[in-house]
Amino acid sequence: MATAKNQKRWRDRHRDEKRQLNVMAATDVHESLDMLVRTYSLSGKGDAVAFACFIGDRLMERADDNPDTARLLAELAEDYHRSR
Repeated sequence: MATAKNQKRWRDRHRDEKRQLNVMAATDVHESLDMLVRTYSLSGKGDAVAFACFIGDRLMERADDNPDTARLLAELAEDYHRSR
């Protein structure tokens, strides 16, 4: 983990970009990230994003060999696009 000094330096340099990302993300995304943090004992929203990517990667790997997983992943993708 980065030191507090390095984190502050990064935040100072990227304040505008970080603010824009926060504005762009919908409230339900933040709530979902908070739920992932609580449910899986993650260290924060950034860790929750990494965890969600990890889950997606593993599902795609398993979908190659497992038709049920492939079907589930296709349904989840359809649901996601329908909700946008």
